[in-house]
Amino acid sequence: MTTEPQASADDRGRVLPESTFGRGARLLSLPLGAAARAGVGVGRRLLGAPADEVDADLRDAAAEQLFQVLGELKGGAMKFGQALSLFEAMLPEDVAGPFRERLRKLQDAAPPMPSSRAQAVLRAELGTDWRREFAEVDLRPAAAASIGQVHRARLADGRPVAIKVQYPGADAALASDLRQIQRLAAAVSPLTGGLDVVALTRELAARVGEEVDYTREGASQQQVALALDGHPRFVVPKVHRATRRVLVSDWVDGAKLTELIGRDPAQRNRSALDYVTFLFAGPSLAGILHGDPHPGNFLVMPDGRLAVVDFGLVSRLPNGLPAAMGRLIRHAVEGRADDMLAGLADEGFVGDGISPQDALDYLAPFVEPASVEEFAFNREWARGQFARVHGNMRADGVAARLNIPPEYGLIYRVWMGGIAVLSQLDVRANFAQVLRDWLPGFAGND
Repeated sequence: MTTEPQASADDRGRVLPESTFGRGARLLSLPLGAAARAGVGVGRRLLGAPADEVDADLRDAAAEQLFQVLGELKGGAMKFGQALSLFEAMLPEDVAGPFRERLRKLQDAAPPMPSSRAQAVLRAELGTDWRREFAEVDLRPAAAASIGQVHRARLADGRPVAIKVQYPGADAALASDLRQIQRLAAAVSPLTGGLDVVALTRELAARVGEEVDYTREGASQQQVALALDGHPRFVVPKVHRATRRVLVSDWVDGAKLTELIGRDPAQRNRSALDYVTFLFAGPSLAGILHGDPHPGNFLVMPDGRLAVVDFGLVSRLPNGLPAAMGRLIRHAVEGRADDMLAGLADEGFVGDGISPQDALDYLAPFVEPASVEEFAFNREWARGQFARVHGNMRADGVAARLNIPPEYGLIYRVWMGGIAVLSQLDVRANFAQVLRDWLPGFAGND
């Protein structure tokens, strides 16, 4: 049986624009809209409106426009919005406040594509008789994200599954959007609270080919699912079928990680510790680092276990995380500035011109959570680190002279993204114990 919704006029209009010109025009509306709102704001102030009220209204209008444009375009535009949502805890409150709820929606929801297009992808990928594989399919998407949407279904044997269907033209849209956002970086940056738009979009673009190939994603997900089968804390849905644009896997129910905000602190702390443990334990347990730490990919199941989905972005680490990383963090925690700087140079993080003490002073707050048995992650701390990094971005600053070697690129993203999510959740966690258990080199004595 197939449950098919009636297509409304709005649904029929929600088609992923595929032309570079069309998508570029929508993205260009962001800085143009900001300029127009600034003009309106000046006029309102001249007419006597309170400045605080005008500023608040302008920020709210900017947030609404950002959500609408990025959500409706999907593709790289929405991927960019998801990255912003991940790091909102680090942005100043006057920027993050109006954007918070709207950006959070971009973590795992967007206007869906019409059911006719979803069915066209299923026919192309699974064959004209694709319905025979399922006892029931709900063509109303249960979730819609940047490059695809998910439908509930049941296999012929009754097992509940999730069918992930990729939007037609998603690969071209991803590449086009990210190039366009880089071109508009100077104009878009004021909307992002000072985040490095160019660096962010380049990092996203480097992985486009991996994320749009569901056969690769299916293989990665199945590898982790089998490795963690029966694990007491983690659940990864097993894969039943994967083609380039369709992925069928077990259905899992649970509350999104961000739904824990404001709930019982003990539950929030426990689930947050599971979250960060999975990020660090994955390479040791399954040989794979989950590379997309945004909280929409992590569900707290009714029995308390953490379900993990979306393995489109991964790093294969059959030997676990690099032991050098653990040693570097331990040297920083122990205040061994000379050893730490030598290790940073060996791994390609720094060149000449940085003193050991300057490097240690700069990195010490980043490793602070690893130096105590319990650390409170919150927005105030995250914003302080973000502001401090920006203060060090002058040409002679430490931050401007640090490099991220390619082999550490995704590890760095996961590390920073995980910290950002923990700060959103406002949790206390024994982060140091996670590192002792799962980060090679951290518990050593060299």
